[in-house]
Amino acid sequence: MAQAATRTEHSGESTSARIARHANVLSQQLHQLSTVLFPPSASKALRSFSSGEAARILGVSDGYLRQLSLDNQGPMPTIGAGGRRSYTLSQINEMRDFLAGIRPREAGNFKQGRRDDNKLQVIAVTNFKGGSAKTTTSLYLAQYLALQGFRVLAIDLDPQASLSAMFGYQPEFDIAENETLYGAIRYDEDRRPMKEVVRKTYFEGIDLVPGNLELMEFEHHTPRAMIERSARGHDLFFRRVSTAISQVADDYDIVVIDCPPQLGYLTLGALNAATAMLITVHPQMVDVASMNQFLLMTSELISVVEDAGGHLDHDFIRYLITRHDPNDVPETQIVALLRNLFGGDVLKATAWKSTAIANAGLTKQSLYELDRSSVGRSAYDRALESVDAVNVEILGLIKGVWGR
Repeated sequence: MAQAATRTEHSGESTSARIARHANVLSQQLHQLSTVLFPPSASKALRSFSSGEAARILGVSDGYLRQLSLDNQGPMPTIGAGGRRSYTLSQINEMRDFLAGIRPREAGNFKQGRRDDNKLQVIAVTNFKGGSAKTTTSLYLAQYLALQGFRVLAIDLDPQASLSAMFGYQPEFDIAENETLYGAIRYDEDRRPMKEVVRKTYFEGIDLVPGNLELMEFEHHTPRAMIERSARGHDLFFRRVSTAISQVADDYDIVVIDCPPQLGYLTLGALNAATAMLITVHPQMVDVASMNQFLLMTSELISVVEDAGGHLDHDFIRYLITRHDPNDVPETQIVALLRNLFGGDVLKATAWKSTAIANAGLTKQSLYELDRSSVGRSAYDRALESVDAVNVEILGLIKGVWGR
């Protein structure tokens, strides 16, 4: 009887056809919404920053920037209504060069790029529990680093492509076949150089390797490739992400990888390529229990990779508490438990749960992209303080690896 009722409800339409129809309708609606949000070219652009914001990014006072503009020194800001001054990110980076030139003793504070003796840092943001804020963490980290003057490559390894969407791409419309990382790590003659799948973004300092469902092909084809190539003992799957990144290593200071929410071949490839792991944790007991299974499985799978010749030697591994409500007593207890168990491996800063971040995400933007008045100044400031604290701590770890 239940089956007959289902057939009547679906009017003979198969489950696969019905789901495909829903997906198509939703895709078209999202595409139309994107066109409305980002006219006329349906592409994103980064706003300008107020003089106060620019000063905070540069680490100088607003008064100092004002005096420079009055003296016609450095890039000139745009003067808006009421004499308000604003700078583009390009101008902020020009100001970095200018300040490094006139204040040579502090040049290291303004020119923060990787030096010749600093190895490329590859940060894998991971956990196989959905909803642990991997994509949000990856997005905010990449944008923060770019605002500090670093050259960043963001890699979207999640077939759901949420990070790509945040950078203004709708995967099924904007990312064609062989334009994800899969194009650079596939096993056949269609493999492409990594440079060909890297895209510029509207956010100066960040390039993107986008994702879409095509990434699942790597999960499907790897077992067969392992069988076919086992006799030769080279070209192993877990080295392919690292090899692809090495092709563009000289172009970047830091790579941020948004890993998929499962421990598959892509994730293992990312962990093998990474110099550091950032494990996101939502402080709920069910999430902590899930993370426990993630750690057990990761340990076992990494052992297999190491036995096969892989070498995983991360400069640091840290747990980041995400979507944290510091006023929630059970959450506070779980955070205390994690700190007691893992000590300094848990970042001191936590990413707070915030309506400001959620509201920004509705328009595929981050707090760094929004004007603070658009989501409420108080909520914006609290959320940004939390986000910045996390990113400052991560940057401190990176600089520590570089010996700064």
